[in-house]
Amino acid sequence: QLQLVESGGGLVQPGGSLRLSCAASGEGLDWDAIFWFRQAPGKEREGISCISASGSNTHYADSVKGRFTISRDSRDNASVSVYLQMSDLRPEDTAIYYCATKSTFVRNLCDVGAQSMDFWGKGALVNVSS
Repeated sequence: QLQLVESGGGLVQPGGSLRLSCAASGEGLDWDAIFWFRQAPGKEREGISCISASGSNTHYADSVKGRFTISRDSRDNASVSVYLQMSDLRPEDTAIYYCATKSTFVRNLCDVGAQSMDFWGKGALVNVSS
């Protein structure tokens, strides 16, 4: 059983920056790719970024490519922090942001289009507004 806790959400003006954190704890995290999803009001959930279990590969949805950066800090196989640095934020980035994990047999791959995850956090609200 893994636990995921997001933090760092809040209100930011258009063009601003924000960094989200995901604190993941539990056994076996060195075999988990970690993902960021978001869901805006009235819209479907969207996978926006992932980082492989090894931390060597990252992928982004077109909607955030060039503006968001994902990174991973693995203290040990039971405690990992994943960050989402968001820049040049736009009103359409307003959403609840979730981190999630998916176990993998290949540590250096992740698929940003994957939807079926093993564990989810409760989410953090990002509101981009002037």
